[in-house]
Amino acid sequence: MSKMAELDMEIRNLLDEGISPPNVSKILGVPLTMVYDVLESYPDLDESMDGDHDSAMASAGFGTDEDYGYYGDE
Repeated sequence: MSKMAELDMEIRNLLDEGISPPNVSKILGVPLTMVYDVLESYPDLDESMDGDHDSAMASAGFGTDEDYGYYGDE
């Protein structure tokens, strides 16, 4: 792995840990602009899917139980 790839990974790991960009810059001794460049390369996250069963089924093209007339044991 190249030095730049390793540095990119270190920046991403620190950002993922919740460390602020200025602190990442200080910790790694890199320009703050480099940290922001890495931060901007993160893909936009679509958090509309929360990981539960209903979200997964809706994502797969299936509706929820309520969409098919089932509202639980009544």
